[in-house]
Amino acid sequence: MSFSGLLVQLLNGLAGASSLFLVAAGLSIIFGVTRIVNFAHGSFYMLGIFIAWSLVQRLGPGLGFWLAVPLAALLTGLLGLVVEVLLLRRIYQAPELFQLLATFALVLVIQDGTLWLWGPEDLLGPRAAGLSGAVEILGRQFPSYDLFLIGVAPAVLGLLWLALKRTRWGLLVRAATQDRDMAAALGVNQARLFTSVFALGTALAGLGGALQLPREPAHLGLDLLTIGDAFVVVVIGGLGSIPGAYVAALLLGLIKALCIGLGTVDFGGWSFSFSKLTLVAEFVLMALVLVLRPWGLLGRAATTAPAPALAEQPLRAAGRAQRGLTAIGLLVLLALPWWGAAWPYATVLGVDLLIAALFAASLHFIMGPGGLHSFGHAAYFGLGAYAAAWLMQSLAWPMAWTLLGAPLLAALGALALGWFAVRLSGIYLAMLTLAFAQILWAICFQWEGVTGGSNGLTGLWPAPWLADKRAYYGVTLVLTALAIGLLRRVLFSPFGYALRAARDSAVRAEAVGIDVQRVQWLALGVAGLVAGLAGALFAFSKGSISPDVLGVGHSVDALVMVLLGGVQTLSGPLVGAVVFTGLQDSIARSTDYWRALLGAVMLLLVLLFPQGLVGSLSALRATLARRLREAFA
Repeated sequence: MSFSGLLVQLLNGLAGASSLFLVAAGLSIIFGVTRIVNFAHGSFYMLGIFIAWSLVQRLGPGLGFWLAVPLAALLTGLLGLVVEVLLLRRIYQAPELFQLLATFALVLVIQDGTLWLWGPEDLLGPRAAGLSGAVEILGRQFPSYDLFLIGVAPAVLGLLWLALKRTRWGLLVRAATQDRDMAAALGVNQARLFTSVFALGTALAGLGGALQLPREPAHLGLDLLTIGDAFVVVVIGGLGSIPGAYVAALLLGLIKALCIGLGTVDFGGWSFSFSKLTLVAEFVLMALVLVLRPWGLLGRAATTAPAPALAEQPLRAAGRAQRGLTAIGLLVLLALPWWGAAWPYATVLGVDLLIAALFAASLHFIMGPGGLHSFGHAAYFGLGAYAAAWLMQSLAWPMAWTLLGAPLLAALGALALGWFAVRLSGIYLAMLTLAFAQILWAICFQWEGVTGGSNGLTGLWPAPWLADKRAYYGVTLVLTALAIGLLRRVLFSPFGYALRAARDSAVRAEAVGIDVQRVQWLALGVAGLVAGLAGALFAFSKGSISPDVLGVGHSVDALVMVLLGGVQTLSGPLVGAVVFTGLQDSIARSTDYWRALLGAVMLLLVLLFPQGLVGSLSALRATLARRLREAFA
């Protein structure tokens, strides 16, 4: 590739990095002050580009475009203000993961709201008036608008620096970023500060979207695509660091442009396609940064220990009432296949519920008792599914041996990834698991010779003796019960107590001789084993698999299941899996806008049951019992 071609390609990368910086800067400001991991931030970016398109249609494509861009940012910021006042202000005291659940529910609501207002088709925007031409750079044509975009990012960075360093509002923001409790104690009105910060952050996201209108069409997939890139930029640059977000955005833009520019390179008879790395380059870079410098390129290492997680109540053997409910539940599950005559879909739904419960239980094992947050748990599920396909189709293993071997391979993958992950904690650990999951997703998406690429693999049907849905349901039920029983047994073992001790106080656990990292590493292996079993069962139940089983959306589904049921209870993930899967199935078949309805139900559950369904009901029962004892004392 010529020097001029490479230069133009790098300039393209810088232009794309400009909008990405705007989104990441808003996300970084919001997290720095409110400590909310705003999963809906990409949705505001998507709203910005859709709103700008509508404004251009009304104002005209000429001067109207330059009026539409700031108006779209302003309207997006106002929507963010409304969301903060009506929803987020009510959950600031909830655990961080429940705030994540609320913002994910908001993603579903906004996505279907966008679908209802603008429809499912891609919407093409006009060229920017006055900048629709191109300039010549070393004999090559480069769009004038892209040069303008390259200048927008440093201009916004400068304005943000002035606002944060030279205004009283900026002083309060920096104080809240360092210690928001102390800022509140000194008389800072946190409600107003949080609202202004959230409105500014969402306005920046909307501005980033509006500026992209001449470069790409507005479509419904922009929310999840953008939030993943924005998280990567924020983590690489350093949480809460605006200059770090700028440097990271430029770095990612240049790396992606370089990969595209290099294309396919032949070396010594060996051919390598750098262009395929664009799907995974950012996550590889994030993984390297997290391993070598967890606080980011320009971030600061934490000077104080993180706040301890909400302590779990001591585990006790199931009481008579709990054993009775468990027995009734098992009887219902055993009787489910016989309902198939009246409701043929019962066994299919039953298998889905069991697999979801198994998947959620494996994540809860490391989240609740282990205190290890994961945004990429679908990696182990997907490893189990693809391992089952490989063992059966390539090695011709029988199904019984496949169901044994696939979880073991998934556990090995979890141990390999966990060796790096246990060196981190909190949001850094969560983002590293996300990076690993996305790397595996990209491998499965592009390695067509082994994984089938984007089309996946088909023909993964159960053995003939399990061809009957009721027989396969029975095997799934037995394996699910055994695996969940294994997890419970491990939690009541000395290893389980060591795991909870490491979660509650790593320093004290180390002081009494517990190897914290080793315990957490083995816990990840156990979770990977059970998640891999869920993935193998899923592959045989559907007859096919695709890279989606490793995607971010699938990992988020597992998080939602655990949080809906309650992190601090053993039965919470099982109840959450049944509720979420059942709601998703029933709502999806009843309306075209099922995401919005599902998101609204999830928001309602978060507001009514801030500790999850089982956790809140357990707390309510304990409160009633205490008041009864006090009344009759």
